[in-house]
Formats: sequence, C-alpha cells, structure tokens
Amino acid sequence: MKWASQIFRLKIRSSLRRYASSVILFGLTLFLVTTVLPGISYPVESLHVSGDKVEGRGQRAEGHIAQTDKILHLGDNTRRLKRQPANAKIANSPTPLEQGIAAFEAGRFADAAQLWQQAAQEYEQKRDRLNFALSLSYLSLAYQNLGQVQDAEQAISQSLDLLQHQDNWESGGLAILGQALNTQGRLQLTKGQAEAALDTWKQATDAYRRAGDETGKLGSQINQAQALQTLGLYRRAQTRLEQANQQLQAQPDSRVKVQGLQSLGIALQELGDPKMSQTLLTQSLAIAQTLNPTPDTSAILLSLGNVARDLQEDDKALDYYHKAAKTATNPLMQIKAQLNQLSLLINTEQEDAAIALLPQIQVSLATLSPSRAAVYAQVNLADSLMRMGSDVETCHGTSGCQLVGAGLTDNVTPETGSAKALTTNASAKALTTDGAIAQLLAKAIQQAQQIQDAKAESYAIGQLGKLYEQKQQLAEAQKLTQQALSLVQGINAGDITYLWEWQLGRILEKQGNIKDAVAAYTVAVETLRSLRSDLIALPNLQFYFRERVEPVYRQLVGLLLKSDPSQKNLQKAREVIESLQLAELDNFFRHTCIQAQSQQIDQVDPTAAVIYPIILPDRLAVVLSLPGQPLRHYQTQLPEAEVNNAFVQLRKFLNPVLSNKQRLRYSQDIYDWLIRPIEVELADNEIKTLVFILDGALRNLPMAALYDGEQYLIEKYSVAVSPGLQLLEPRALDRERLQALIGGLSEERQGFSALPGVELELSKISAQVPSEMLFNQEFTTTTLEQEISDVPFPVVHLATHGQFSSEVEDTFILTWEGQVNVNDLDQLLQVREREDSQPIELLVLSACQTATGDQRAALGLAGVAVRSGARSTLATLWSVRDESTAQLMAEFYQSLTQAENSKAESLRQAQLSILKNPEYEHPYYWAPFVLVGNWL
Repeated sequence: MKWASQIFRLKIRSSLRRYASSVILFGLTLFLVTTVLPGISYPVESLHVSGDKVEGRGQRAEGHIAQTDKILHLGDNTRRLKRQPANAKIANSPTPLEQGIAAFEAGRFADAAQLWQQAAQEYEQKRDRLNFALSLSYLSLAYQNLGQVQDAEQAISQSLDLLQHQDNWESGGLAILGQALNTQGRLQLTKGQAEAALDTWKQATDAYRRAGDETGKLGSQINQAQALQTLGLYRRAQTRLEQANQQLQAQPDSRVKVQGLQSLGIALQELGDPKMSQTLLTQSLAIAQTLNPTPDTSAILLSLGNVARDLQEDDKALDYYHKAAKTATNPLMQIKAQLNQLSLLINTEQEDAAIALLPQIQVSLATLSPSRAAVYAQVNLADSLMRMGSDVETCHGTSGCQLVGAGLTDNVTPETGSAKALTTNASAKALTTDGAIAQLLAKAIQQAQQIQDAKAESYAIGQLGKLYEQKQQLAEAQKLTQQALSLVQGINAGDITYLWEWQLGRILEKQGNIKDAVAAYTVAVETLRSLRSDLIALPNLQFYFRERVEPVYRQLVGLLLKSDPSQKNLQKAREVIESLQLAELDNFFRHTCIQAQSQQIDQVDPTAAVIYPIILPDRLAVVLSLPGQPLRHYQTQLPEAEVNNAFVQLRKFLNPVLSNKQRLRYSQDIYDWLIRPIEVELADNEIKTLVFILDGALRNLPMAALYDGEQYLIEKYSVAVSPGLQLLEPRALDRERLQALIGGLSEERQGFSALPGVELELSKISAQVPSEMLFNQEFTTTTLEQEISDVPFPVVHLATHGQFSSEVEDTFILTWEGQVNVNDLDQLLQVREREDSQPIELLVLSACQTATGDQRAALGLAGVAVRSGARSTLATLWSVRDESTAQLMAEFYQSLTQAENSKAESLRQAQLSILKNPEYEHPYYWAPFVLVGNWL
C-alpha cells in the first residue's frame, strides 16, 4: 500500500519544486486577472482547410464539466475534416497546419500553437498569402485557449491585415476571411468588447454570404445573438436566432440540418431559453435517426441531458446521459456523458447507482490521451468523488494521505498509474478514498505538465488543494492553492482564478488569519465582478450560481461582520451585499443588468434609513445606514434554517383563513430581529421612510406587515424596497405633468380568471389623474408599445394578471392576445429612454403575484424594477380582491397628486385607508403592495 502513497507524494513534491522559485508559499498572494471564462461558453468557430470547398466547423462548449474547445463539424461536407491547407494537393504526410488541427482537436493547445507558428513561418517564406493568414487565424485561436490574449490579438490582427487588403478572393478565401473574423469576434467578446464583437460578426456573416457558405453564415448569426445578449438586447438576440431557425427549417433533412439545429439548440440553452433549446435538439435527434447511415448522435443526447438538467427533469437527464455514453463513438464524448451522469446521481443522492458507474468511468478515462479535456475529466471525477465522501482512509500530518482502502493496489499499475476496470462494489468504493483521489489528481497534474497547459495544471493542483482543505491539512492546502494561483498569473483564466482565491480565503479563515482571508475573499469577489458577462453563459447556471458564486459573497460579508466590525469593514460589507444583489439579477436574466449613472440613496433623503439584512449560516446580520451617521451593525444568532423557516411561515400565515395568532407571532419575531434593536435611533433621527435592501426569502415578505406587538410597521413609517443602494437619477415626481397610461383586462383570457374589478379600478384612476386607457381588446402588446413610444406618460399602470418567478421565462404579464415576458417588457418600456426621451417615472402592476412555492420568486419583481428603466415600480406580491385593490389604488393616486407626499408616503396613506376598513384590516388586503426603487 505504501508505494502508491509514495508515488503520489513524489509527483506533488516534484511539481512544487518546479515552481518554488516563483511562488510564495506562505502569507497571502493576490493576483489581478483578465475578464473571460474559457472552457464554459465560446462562440462558434470554424477551421477551414479544404480548398475552394470550405468546411465550416464549430460548436459551443457543452456539458456540465469543465471542458476544452473541441471543434465539431458544421458544414456542407459531411466527410471527416481534411487535414490539408487551403488550395493544396493531398500529401502523403500531414503538414504542420494539419498536425496543428489534430493537436487542437485533441486539446493539446500548446502543441497546436507551436505547429501553427511553424506553418505560418513556412507559408510566409513561400509567399502563400492565404495559408499564411489561415495559419495565423488558427494560431490566435490556440493562444486564446491558452489565455495568452496579447499574442492572440497580434496573430489575428496580422491575419486580417493579409485577408482584408485583397478584394478579389474567391469563395475559399472569403470563407477563410469569415473564419478569421469569427476568431476576432470571439477574442473581442472575451475582452468584454461586446459591441465590437457584434460588428465583427456582422462582417463575418457578410463574408460567408459572399462565399456562398450558408453554414458559416448560420454560425455567425448565432455569434451575433450571443453578443446582443451580452449587451442586454434580448429581443434582438431572439430575432437573430429566430432568423437562423427559419433558415434551418427551410432546408431539407440532412446532416447539415442536424448539426445546425444542434448548434442553435446549444445557443438557446446558453441564452436562457431551455424549453426552445429542448425542442430544437429533439428535432435534431429525430432527423439524425432517419438518416442513412445514422450519424453519431451522442453529442445531441448529451446536450439534451444538459437541458433536461437545467429544467430539473432529472430522470430524463440521466436517461439522456446514459444513452449518450452508450452510443458515443468518441471516447471524450463518452466520458463527458458519464461524468455528467455521475454528478447528477450524486446530486440526487443515488449513491449505489453512482458507485456502480465508477468502473465504466475508469475504463473510459484509460482510453484518453493527454489533453486539456483529459485533465479536466480527471479533475471533474475527483470533485465528484470528493462529494461522495470517504470513510476508508486516514490522513496524517502534512505529508499526504496514507492509503488504507482495500483492493486499490491490485488494480493500479506502478509504471503508469493507470487502472484496470474495477468489477466489484467494494473495489469501486475504494476509488472514493482520499488516497485514490489524490493519485487521480497527481496523474492529471502530470499530464497537464506533459502538454504544457498551465491552466489545466492549475485546475488539477487547485483541486488537490481542496482535497487537503477538506482533510484539514491546511498548511499543505495553502501551498497547493497558492501554487495553482501562480500558474494562472498573466493568462486569461478568471473562471478558475476566483475559485482558488475563494479557496485560499477559506483556508486562511480556518487558520485564524482573518485579515488575509478577507483580502483573499475580496479579490475573489473582484474577479467575479470582472466575469459578469461570462457567468451568464454557464450551463446549469442556477445550480452553479448557488453552489460556486453566491457563497463567495456571503462568506466575505460574514467575515467582515465578525466581532466588532470597523466602519471600513461595514462599508465594504454594504458594497458586497450590493454586488450580490446585482449578481443575482444577472443570474436571473442571464445577461448583465443596465449600467446606469447612479448615486447612493442614503445621500438623497435626510429622513430615510436604509436597512440591509443578510442571511448567514449562523446568524441574521443587519447593517443600518442613517443619514449623516456612521453605519451600524447588529445581529441575531440563529441558524439559517430557523431564520428561513420564520420567513416561510409568516408568508404562509398571511393567508386570512389561517391563524392570526401564528401570523402575529412570526411577524413580531421578524420585527424583533430587524427593527426592535434600532427603534431609538430611528426616533432620534426623525426617520420617516424605511428602505429595505432585502435578501433571500425576505424578498417574498411585505415589510409593511411587521408587527411590534401594538402596531404594524406601516403605521409608523413609509416603506420601500430597493435592489441596491443605487437609483436612476433619484428625484421627486413632477405633479405638474402627472398623467398616466392605464390598461388592463377584466375578462377571462388564456386560462386566467376574470378580474371584474379592473374596470372600476381604471375608472377611479382616470378620475384622479389625466389618463389614456387601453381596456380588454385594446390592451395588446402592439398598442401598449405604440402608446408608450408616442406619448411621454410619466406613469404606466397595468391592471392585469402577471407572475414574478425566479425563472425569467416564468415572469410575465398578460395582455389580450398573449403573455409579455419580462425580457420583452423591459425592452418595451425602455423605448423612450433609448430615444433620449423621458423615462417612465412610475410603473404600477396591480394584479401580479409571486410564483407559488418559489422562495426566490421576488427576484422577478426586482428584475422588472431594474430592467424596466422605470424609476419606481409598484407591484403586488400576491393577487388581492378586486374591490380592495380598486379602493387602494384610488387612494394612492389621490395622495400622489399632493405635492407634499412622496410615492412611499402616498402608498402608506393608501394602505392605511384599507387597514382602517374593518372588512379589509387583515394584512392580506393591504400589505402585498410593494414600492421598489425611487420612493421620492
């Protein structure tokens, strides 16, 4: 047993010695990183190598494991890629250009770069302009995968200089120009230059069109959609993809159509439309199965598994993964499917099935040659094994894990470290021991060094550091983590850089080094901020965000608020809470939210207090901001589960048919946590408005209904909520130009019940303020958009069914002819702002509700408020009786016409008028109305 452990230690020590001169192995090392997320989502690429008849090739990275840019066919020719330069005769031995393609496809990017450098030099000497440009374009792609951005820029710039200064290219040359432009667009998007990437991909589309390459044109359209999505132009992105889909649907069934539908399906998944993605992938699979001969469908099945996983259809996903692994003709595709299957089995706590799968995975891994994909596969397996747990080994000291698991050495060859198939359950379980996992990672490190891939090596070493962290061998864990960080200095690898910065922070915290731990966490958060536009393209985004993004922010806040935090730490904690709010909205929309000129709201209103609750694992912490006062912090020591249960129970008992006693109990508990400790400060500072920056399940609760034992909070203060400390040009509503566009539905439509009180509600509003009304048949998307565009209404009031959900596709409002999704709604409402006209001051959604059973549903409300461009949004957390809503809205607008009343105070007066009505005194009728954004 000892020799296996010795091999493991030898490999790691060798690795550490190799970099000892350049790595600090103690204290804290901080690194600046660039702004991309390689290995997660890449634009469609093309490798053109077949002369005048050019084969477009490419696909987005797929799967739930970290991966490389394996490029697949997407072209008119269904044959295997021809390993030859443009316009060349077939040779007996492959050229450097062809060898580079083979190396790139195998995930050996350093080798590919070296071979393409050689090819470029040879073609330059031969004055072969076209192949010289082609080699440089490929070289840029290899550099991008290696994270060498400056070298990538230089190569693609030189390639395009050669291609764009000649106007008489035939189809082959034009297609190569299109490929080079695609490569440049990819680099621009990587650098956060989405507008430039969009323009470049438009040029690529034109080049492919002139070349007669419909496949290349399709790929460029998909790339354009990704750039538009990054820019927040959701509707235009959808239009691009719809155009691409129409082109594909018009084609006869063929392998080209199969591949095109597959690429489009993957793009739609990444752009946040998993249901349409599933439809197109299913069509792609169905067509493929009718072709003779039937092509390899494993990649489609893998993508269908990933989409089903996004849709939380776990059984379907497992079935697709199983079929993908079973039908795969490519070893890498097989291992991807098996690893995704394993990961999902672990997530769904199917331990026996997971263990039974391990021998198959072991056999598949043994067939892989050294490559980035092979390294990532081994690291992914190690991560899954670590999550399965280990109970058959013990670790001693800092020298490594001593293997004591039975049966392992019988299946491992000392010379290579490779394993034979395990056939028994006990032997399979032996793979889950820490010693076996360490061996697996040691082999991955060795392979990464062999192919000279610093990012892959960092990935494997960092994961090994995580293993040591789990075993509480913190000194060794720290060294390995810093080693992993040192390897990605100077290359574009933010996706793993932040993981190791976060890991270093955890390790330092466990060692009691809080100062350096805060510094490490802070750098991790900064790296995440730089990755905003890249994180949206992650597959299975919701799960990834909850598991690997959100905890970074929360753990940093927890550290900053430990003991007696300084003002500096309180200010930083407030900033991190704000950043988390923004990250959650990015995650919700799958694109970055608008970047508006803004200012802090606690500097706007001298009578407003801002309250920041944040839910931490062991406590509910609160930061209070009073005008002109230092920040204050207080907390309640309770487990997170108990805190969240109180929130859920209060929401439940706000139903008027349930116990008032229980409602008041939970309402008072939460009041005691949030308000009771600051009652004196609020009174002394003559505070009139409380602004809440709510966290987690608190967003689903109306703060107005908190109870102090005698009064509701709304009886003492105006209440507003905000998704952050920032507003769009905060200012009071101009009563002189107060007019409203009001619309709604009273009749039953599309399965939604009638709202007979809407007509009364709209008529009462029109009696209070000058209004233009769109009612029932007139209330369509087209007329609404036209009215908003034509007339600068400061108020838009929509009395119609709607739903807020944590899923963007389930957040919508109802019109006469259909549903307007939140992404379409925000585009519609921002028409005037895009035309440099006055934005909407107040958006009212008076009959909406949060999705039942969705603890994060109020994200949809916050999302509408931020993305609409309206300075304020008044909406309902649940749908209320028509009569009380009509009365409340009439009171609200009557109060709003009075210059001395803010929006928040007008809502308060309206809520109090309902509360004083014995028929509607229960909070169910008046509490769900929530003002989000500017309360002035």
